[in-house]
Amino acid sequence: MADLVSSLKDLRVLEGLAAKNSVIHRLHPFAKLSMALSIICFSASFGRYSFAQLSLYLFYPFIMMALAELPYSVLLPRLAAALPFCLFAGIANVAMERTPAFYIGSIAITFGTVSLMTIMLKMYICVMAALIMVATTPISDLSAQLRRLHVPGSFVLVFEITYRYIGLLLEQALSMATAYRLRSGDRKALLMRDMPSFLGQMLLSGFDRAERVYAAMQCRGYAIDHIRQSKKKLKTADIAAIGLTLALAACGRFFIFW
Repeated sequence: MADLVSSLKDLRVLEGLAAKNSVIHRLHPFAKLSMALSIICFSASFGRYSFAQLSLYLFYPFIMMALAELPYSVLLPRLAAALPFCLFAGIANVAMERTPAFYIGSIAITFGTVSLMTIMLKMYICVMAALIMVATTPISDLSAQLRRLHVPGSFVLVFEITYRYIGLLLEQALSMATAYRLRSGDRKALLMRDMPSFLGQMLLSGFDRAERVYAAMQCRGYAIDHIRQSKKKLKTADIAAIGLTLALAACGRFFIFW
């Protein structure tokens, strides 16, 4: 149950961060989406041994976190979801590529180690770029911007509804876990024999609540092809932020060689 409470709090913390009023928060959603995508695309284009050149892209998370006044204690733990996949891929490279790339004193640094460091750094930059965008942009503004860019409506709908229903499902699971604990005496954990019934009831209750929520959304004018019209337009600061990010990213990719 503690994990459910923690997950629900994390979701609410991200929503609270997106409601702040900093220099980055005031940027147009299109500007923040363009900046994040440019950093992700340029970072992903680097080769497996481009650790030194890729390290230049650390400017983006550091500067954006400072300007947006985002706490590292909230965003850094979310890197843990992507860490195992990148770590296992990098460890395999360390085991297979044992040719020395350079030496630090008498210690040989192999190409496999450089590849592992590059993979981890690339993961950090890309995930942080996405997290910063989500932590500074309300989901409603982000989904509306995706529709304006003519992203397929089904994709935007799944993205938006999934985000909204995760909170509902967590609340339902927390409520059922509390009820289970109150009825089970001193037992703190869910017994394995009760797991199928618990999950089935949770899904049925979640579906029922989701249908009621979606019906309420439709009563308020929501539709799949609905595009929320925003009076906010691109300003000089938005264009300057996009241009500066693209210029620095392109410079680090094509014009700086180490």
